[in-house]
Amino acid sequence: MSLSPPQSSGNALAARARSIRNVTLVGIGINSVLAFGQIVIGLFANAFSLVADAMHTLSDLAADFMVLVAGKQGANPADLDHPYGHGRIETIAALVLGVSLLAVGIGFLWASGMRLQAVGSQPPLHPVALVMAFVSLFGKEALFRYTLAGGRRLNAPMLEANAWHARSDAASSLVVAIGIGGGLAGYRFLEPLAAAVVGFLILRVGVLQSWQAGRELIDTGLSGEELARLRQTICGTLGVAGLHDLRTRRMAQRVLCDAHIQVDPRATVSEGHFISENVSRAVCREHPEIGEVLVHIDTEDGEMEQLFAERIGQLPNRAAVLADLAAFIGADLSVERLQLHYIGGRVEVEAFVSEEEPLPEAEILNQRIAAWLAERPCYRRVSFYRMC
Repeated sequence: MSLSPPQSSGNALAARARSIRNVTLVGIGINSVLAFGQIVIGLFANAFSLVADAMHTLSDLAADFMVLVAGKQGANPADLDHPYGHGRIETIAALVLGVSLLAVGIGFLWASGMRLQAVGSQPPLHPVALVMAFVSLFGKEALFRYTLAGGRRLNAPMLEANAWHARSDAASSLVVAIGIGGGLAGYRFLEPLAAAVVGFLILRVGVLQSWQAGRELIDTGLSGEELARLRQTICGTLGVAGLHDLRTRRMAQRVLCDAHIQVDPRATVSEGHFISENVSRAVCREHPEIGEVLVHIDTEDGEMEQLFAERIGQLPNRAAVLADLAAFIGADLSVERLQLHYIGGRVEVEAFVSEEEPLPEAEILNQRIAAWLAERPCYRRVSFYRMC
């Protein structure tokens, strides 16, 4: 069995965490300036939609701080309580942000319905509100593209979720701009209609983001196409005779994988370990998204492995085999080296003894071995070799 070291070193994880923090800090700065401007100008221009949009921006600020905390905690190395690391913190943060998008989308739909019922009661607007709405729109769109690029570059789902939060705020700024423009031109009904369209868009993004994070939390594995590529890599490694029980699951930016590979049943333990290490290295080299590979060594295919599992409690261990051999020889047997092969639900024994060890003549020994094996079905074969 082999467990490959994590693909990303501690320094790489720390650098990734710093990059996530820097991208998020830019978002916090932009959101803070825009929220302040929206509140001040919204109150001055009687544009209460700008004030409402500022509240949406402030919710993005709360999301930004959540990303900062999650990014820092998620980069912590594995410990006793979290042997696989803290990557799921990022997943939970992405889920929370996705649910927030759901709430924002539903809020837009609700608000659009309320505004449609009170189109004629809107207060007079000042043109400066339209300027602020466009400033917010372009600022949010720029922030969306910057954050989304950073999330994809760092493979950070929570940054991508936060980027869509910025896009939802940009959409709300567009709604405000249309509403204010329509209000200034005498078409007050445009704002709630546009808000309904944006509400559906945000709601869809929230559903997709929450669904993706939820799938990760319930250990959804790689797609069939990705698994096929992974199988090809493992089975193409020299020494691998078969593969079964291949499982994967996602954890933030990493994929964890474990596999049962079949090797020559008479291979030594060290050779089996060598093959498993080659499998781990090949997988991490050919599939960069996979961070850890756990390889279990089997000596037979699935059906025979099941037979072995059923009979394992009936098979003798090393100490029992030595005791049986000593009783069989009828003397104090000194075995220099003992190799046991558990194949087909039975045991094959290779005992290496010194030249001075008293053993019967070969013909007599073979006859006794045949009679002895007939009475012990758990043994398939027993061979004695003298060491030079």
